[in-house]
Amino acid sequence: MKWAEVIMVRSAGSRAEILDATLQDLINEVAKKAEHEAIRVFRREKLDSDICIVLFHNAKKARAGGSPLGLHLVAALKEVGLVNHTIWIEIER
Repeated sequence: MKWAEVIMVRSAGSRAEILDATLQDLINEVAKKAEHEAIRVFRREKLDSDICIVLFHNAKKARAGGSPLGLHLVAALKEVGLVNHTIWIEIER
């Protein structure tokens, strides 16, 4: 089963710089821990303070609350802004 975690972060004006620094550190850390998982990071067009991180997983079952890696990212990013964390399961044909 393929599933994804979508983590969206909205930081307030001056916090955007902190978000960038935090995000760089987190992405470097995550890249080391998640060699088998695909990770994509997006920035919202015309709004630099909005970031979306998508973690792609392939496992027998999706984790209801999210993966340990996703939960780690959510906890770290709460310091810089509002965080929304959702789980998406691919519809298989």
